[in-house]
Amino acid sequence: MRQKTQTVNPDLAFNPAHFASLVEGLEYAARGQTGFNFYSVRGELNHALPYSELSERAKHIGARLSGLGLPRHSRIAVLAETIPEFSIFFFACQFAGLLPVPVPLPVSLGGKASYINRLKGLVAAANVSAVVSSEDLVELVREAVTDLPGCIVGSHNDFASLEATADLSPLQPDEPAYIQYSSGSTSKPKGIVISQRAITHNARGILNSGLEAKSGDRAFSWLPLYHDMGLVGFCLTPLLSQITTDYMATADFARRPLNWLRLISENKGTIAFSPSFGFDLCTRRAANRDTEEFDLSSWRIAGIGGDMIRADVLDRFADRFGANGFKRKAFLPSYGLAESTLAVSFARVDETFKTDRVDLKEFSRTGHATPAKQIDDALNTRQFVFCGTNLPGHEISVRDEDGAPIEDRVVGHVFIRGPSLTDGFFDNPAMTQRTISEDGWLDTGDLGYMVDGNLVVTGRSKDLIIINGRNIWPQDIEWAVERLPGLRGGDAAAFSVEDQSTENVVVVVQCRLRGTEERAALMHDVGATVRAVAGVDCLTVLAKPGSLPMTSSGKLSRAASKKQYLDGEYAVVDPVREPIRVAVG
Repeated sequence: MRQKTQTVNPDLAFNPAHFASLVEGLEYAARGQTGFNFYSVRGELNHALPYSELSERAKHIGARLSGLGLPRHSRIAVLAETIPEFSIFFFACQFAGLLPVPVPLPVSLGGKASYINRLKGLVAAANVSAVVSSEDLVELVREAVTDLPGCIVGSHNDFASLEATADLSPLQPDEPAYIQYSSGSTSKPKGIVISQRAITHNARGILNSGLEAKSGDRAFSWLPLYHDMGLVGFCLTPLLSQITTDYMATADFARRPLNWLRLISENKGTIAFSPSFGFDLCTRRAANRDTEEFDLSSWRIAGIGGDMIRADVLDRFADRFGANGFKRKAFLPSYGLAESTLAVSFARVDETFKTDRVDLKEFSRTGHATPAKQIDDALNTRQFVFCGTNLPGHEISVRDEDGAPIEDRVVGHVFIRGPSLTDGFFDNPAMTQRTISEDGWLDTGDLGYMVDGNLVVTGRSKDLIIINGRNIWPQDIEWAVERLPGLRGGDAAAFSVEDQSTENVVVVVQCRLRGTEERAALMHDVGATVRAVAGVDCLTVLAKPGSLPMTSSGKLSRAASKKQYLDGEYAVVDPVREPIRVAVG
């Protein structure tokens, strides 16, 4: 019978990331009895990988990678499957002086051609020397690298069977650690180079300031390991603090989300993060189900990040699982991005998350987050969640269009600076120069405002809709539409398009209705909702379920949805002129 790794190291002192490199952190963790555990879709333990075994197997594979004779810092693409081999090969690269490049998995069989094109773009952009995957996916990988001469493709076993003909030469504290490709990378992938200094510093800030981690913590994650929150937050950071982490695959979470809560209960997990949609999915699946056996009282950090934080979703989750011992103050809002390794800011541990309700009309017209006088007026107010204060040694600055810092409660562009920032973008000095100033400030691409040192993120600057000088936030439209009967979270995408110098709002809605009258009624309700929330008319598109594109981290891709619309993949429906024509297959 398989045994999961322990939660506490009885004979090894807890060390929260006081290391100069990933290899140094692993070598220390290998002296204890904690590690990684991998669970099946049914919640059964498939594999246990103590850090001691991870170190031994990574060195074994690292010696074989060294034997390939590749130049130092050559890139090795590793398909980020939620299996022991991913972390083994990631650290094998560390021992061999090579740079791992975690790459995403295919999301569905129907998307084979799209996935091959995406993978082809990633491996070409990183100019990888080798790609490693499980046996099941290796032929798919071969199709993607046919145009990359000299690239070695193999399964985990293929590389493990190579001869070890060279000594290990681990990456040092002053060298890079890995290359992270952002979740939205498509035709022009953006390779974010993360240094050993950046990952160790960010992990130290997360553990000591953000989470206030301690011996006896146990993490759980279903987040994809090719995304910064999954890779840094729940692989590298736990290892650098000798904390045990339990895993289930992202696809398995989507199928059986309540297993996330069941395993936290059984293993007495203390730390787990999710975007808002993960908490929402659990709440919906738990409707009319008996969850009496869950004991969530051990869960002290329920982190939220990776997307806009929805207070209403958190409230519903806390209400539903309060009887199971879940504490509302366990919610820990945060903000981060891959360009800063992961984390930028955290709210305070062990405090109920704080929100800011602002006057919606003033907010849209002037960009000022003026506190609402009537906080119970949902139609004319907007609620934001505070994402906390910056990590030690880091700075946050909100600036206007000219780059000048602006006062509290005025929306502007979010800039950050600190030791966790990327050194630049791989093989793209022009992008590095555009994004990072000479004095070290990075433009995150996000909009937000500050209140007494606390950051509020309001959305992506590229997604902002501007109609007649008014700012309209697409998520306000989407969330309101998704509350209509028969719709779910993630069923709507809102964006603007230009038509003869006029900006028009388009709302794509995933429709499960079959009757013409029902569809027409939904379109009417969507139009009415948008007018009530944003004060504008919209073009409504009813689309088949599953047609809205998502990023690799599970977030709605408004840019891809807009492209599909502009490419004619959706039939446009104007609810004013053509209230019955729909585009449902």
